[in-house]
Amino acid sequence: MGSPKNFLLVLIKPSHYDDDGYVIQWIRSAIPSNTLAVLNGLALDCEARKVLGEDVAIDIDLYDETNTVIPIRSIIRKMKGYASGLVGFVGVQTNQFPRAVDLADHFLKANIPVAIGGFHVSGSVAMLPTLPRDLQAAGEKGISLFAGEAEGHLDEVLRDAYGGKLKPLYNFLNEGRSLESSPSPFLPVQIVKNTFRRLSSFDAGRGCPFQCSFCTIINVQGRKSRYRSADDIEHIIRANLQQGVGRFFITDDDFARNSNWEAILDRCIQMREEEGLAISFTAQVDVGAYKIPRFIEKCARAGCNNIFIGLENLNPDSLAGAKKLQNKIWQYRKMLQAWKDHGCTTVAGYILGFPTDTPESIARDIEIIKNELPLDGLEFFCLTPLPGSEDHRKHCERGAWIEPDMNKYDLEHVTMGHPLMSKEEWQRTYRNAWKQYYTEEHIERVLYRAAAKDQDIYKVMFLLLCLGGSIALEGIHPLEAGMFRLKVRTMRRPGMPLENPLMFYPRRAWEIASLSVRWLNLVRRFFKILRRVQRHPQQSGEVDLAMVPVEDQHDEDLALLQVYRDHIPVSHIAKQTVTAAQR
Repeated sequence: MGSPKNFLLVLIKPSHYDDDGYVIQWIRSAIPSNTLAVLNGLALDCEARKVLGEDVAIDIDLYDETNTVIPIRSIIRKMKGYASGLVGFVGVQTNQFPRAVDLADHFLKANIPVAIGGFHVSGSVAMLPTLPRDLQAAGEKGISLFAGEAEGHLDEVLRDAYGGKLKPLYNFLNEGRSLESSPSPFLPVQIVKNTFRRLSSFDAGRGCPFQCSFCTIINVQGRKSRYRSADDIEHIIRANLQQGVGRFFITDDDFARNSNWEAILDRCIQMREEEGLAISFTAQVDVGAYKIPRFIEKCARAGCNNIFIGLENLNPDSLAGAKKLQNKIWQYRKMLQAWKDHGCTTVAGYILGFPTDTPESIARDIEIIKNELPLDGLEFFCLTPLPGSEDHRKHCERGAWIEPDMNKYDLEHVTMGHPLMSKEEWQRTYRNAWKQYYTEEHIERVLYRAAAKDQDIYKVMFLLLCLGGSIALEGIHPLEAGMFRLKVRTMRRPGMPLENPLMFYPRRAWEIASLSVRWLNLVRRFFKILRRVQRHPQQSGEVDLAMVPVEDQHDEDLALLQVYRDHIPVSHIAKQTVTAAQR
């Protein structure tokens, strides 16, 4: 309850608009917001330490707009019962910034202080000499901007808000602190239950040592690994288990380069194998992680069996141009086989739109991936000059065209020019890539591979169903998708007309009905494929190039290495020649 002395902190993770201007939100969203978890943990620590005074309580309300309709009027009414408060928009990505500002307008009109933080603000401040126009406009409205990490700094912001003295800009970039013994990220179960699999999250570390030109993380969180201890991670896991949550997304950009990965995995192995605790994880790793001694084995034993890999592209020239030099295409197949040998499910990110890409080269490379790499799922993205990346800064310095509407910086829309493809060709190629990979023939092939390695083929099937169906049926990237789309008629982007209820609701009812039928038909087709795989296991004599061990495979049989042979090190070719001669 509010009181004349107390402070209300409202933390909101905003969504963004679809092409029709409606907020993208679901009954259950795909993934949780780790920034919301981090800020909640820090705010709970501020309350415990009474940073606003011994007699001032800090009440915290959390909202994730990807799975919750923000009750704007209710928040405004509740805020009136407090001495002061703050509405903070957290983890705001570039595509979410316009929506955050639109929501902020409602609170500003009610004289409620508003702050916006996240990668869009932090990246823009970190990489540009002056604030871009959209941040300037937000500041002119009276919105306070926050750049950098909140550890060690949230106290100051809360005190300023409580005293009515919020600064226009808080810049704490280049002040990344040690995460060890920092307040733990935490989402209460009422927030977690709104995700598809009751999935929570935590960052075991921050920072990445690589230099990818399209990446914003390295310029916001830095290139030095900072990590939580095994004790910290155990505390996070046990706190979540107490509320019935045992699935986690580890949000490190590259968990394999977390300096404390082994101690963390050892602790998780102990909790699983000695105590029988039901915990599992999804993690992001780089291509070369498989070469780290014991890494894959311990990931599997710790329950980290859902792996996301930044494959990015097959063309070595594209990878070199993006400074993704750590990706060696001749290692891709061996790497994926290593994960599959330990029963792990792999999903890779693949970027379309590098300068050498054409519709034909992209289609060719996708076929190579399907035929020769034992990958489970593939997610496609358009190369995007995100504010905070080196690519964005260079575009700004050259004065090159980039999309002015920040809402479109969702990695699905074309937001810059391309030397070999028109905007329309690039966008069409992106859509076709999904269709080309998620064919019934290839889904069956992936399920045969899973069955051959004793993976849970039901799990793999539902993964493919969600990845392929999200784009094909909902028209939304799987990372932004969820279960049962919500559309609120009155929550349309400013500047776009509100639809007549007599037209909106009948059409929406038809959308729901038709989508439900299409989803049911897709599920039936997938189960038909699954039953076929179960009835007719792959015979030992049937050759699947992707599954043949690297040591037993002649390179001349692989299009992957023939197409890009000029980029393969002579030492690798010589090694393969010797191996072939020995056979």
